Amino acid sequence: MLICGSRIEGAGPGRGPAGVPSVDLGRMVVAPGFVDLHVHGGGGSQVSGETPEEVEAEVGRLCLHHVRHGTTSLLATTVSDSPERLRAAARGVALAMEARSGRRPDRGTGPVPVGSTVLGIHLEGPWLAPERAGAHAREHLRRPDTGELAALAEQSSGTVRLVTFAPELPGADRLVAAGLAAGIVMSVGHTAAGFDAVRSALAAGASHVTHLGNAMAALDRRQPGPVAAALADPTATLELIADGVHVHPGFLAMVAAVAPRRVVAVTDATSACGMPTGSYKVGQSAVSVRADRVVLEAQPDTLAGSVLTMDRAVATLIGAGVDLGTAVLAATGTPAGVISSIDKGHLRPGADADVVVLDERLKAAATIAGGEVVWDPSNLLVAAPVGGPSRC
Repeated sequence: MLICGSRIEGAGPGRGPAGVPSVDLGRMVVAPGFVDLHVHGGGGSQVSGETPEEVEAEVGRLCLHHVRHGTTSLLATTVSDSPERLRAAARGVALAMEARSGRRPDRGTGPVPVGSTVLGIHLEGPWLAPERAGAHAREHLRRPDTGELAALAEQSSGTVRLVTFAPELPGADRLVAAGLAAGIVMSVGHTAAGFDAVRSALAAGASHVTHLGNAMAALDRRQPGPVAAALADPTATLELIADGVHVHPGFLAMVAAVAPRRVVAVTDATSACGMPTGSYKVGQSAVSVRADRVVLEAQPDTLAGSVLTMDRAVATLIGAGVDLGTAVLAATGTPAGVISSIDKGHLRPGADADVVVLDERLKAAATIAGGEVVWDPSNLLVAAPVGGPSRC
């Protein structure tokens, strides 16, 4: 693979042009940088706060955490919250994106460290079913409101890319229509709806399903529910929290066997990701880390996101019996396609130079983001020139 600046110029076996610094990574796996559509937090920070400036700082820190695990692009994901805090979150994410792109006026704080690129916002709620709230605070759930969606889109400078909603709620049809008109991907999730209602929502334009198998009815032969409706619709892409905790490895293998090119691996990571055992926040709710689980402190039987990273998600899929190519696609090209990010998730000429190197345990050993080496603790990517004139 040949990287020139921030782009991939060539891909395939063999050496690059003479004079271009070259690295032989042996039998390590070289994959596109991971694209995570569902990230609430990491490294002690989360997509939540009282002010846009607080959220901007939080988002910057969580991106620095996830890039060390191969995630080069992500959607900053909110939780159900008050209208005021959601607007602050939307504006804060937009500020973080502007800072990385250089569009924000210089505040005298120096260059922005390179972490994962924020591709936009995923609004998970507040338009969710109370019966399937999961870790979302019920007092912040409300009926779909196209006016609120428009306000959040405005606060985010038009960077809302994905919205999770419960299709059975009054006004959900209008929310879908408004979202589609604004170019937003609409996703079914946290729903008490059955098979027919979910199938109707997908037919009406929803095209994604948030963490399939979680916060929805289980698959049943007589009442097949949302899982069957999603699997049966060839246009629906299917999130899986691939940590072996939220769903059984056998479920991961089943979904990948039925719909291999529609699986989207996500982390649903919280601020507790990468942190020691202790207490943290999801939105305004207190959560605890217990081994590999994040649970609500007030309801210890309720999972509240995860401590998963994308390199571990790929490893979990493979451990469940999913082949390497399908597992990597679920973490790269398929999620990039969900939000139409054509320059992400692929190792091909013209694509963004976002690359992850995985070691024999499928752990991220090095990460390149936008052509820049941002994580390489073992100096794997210290390039050596191979002689002759250089073109890059």
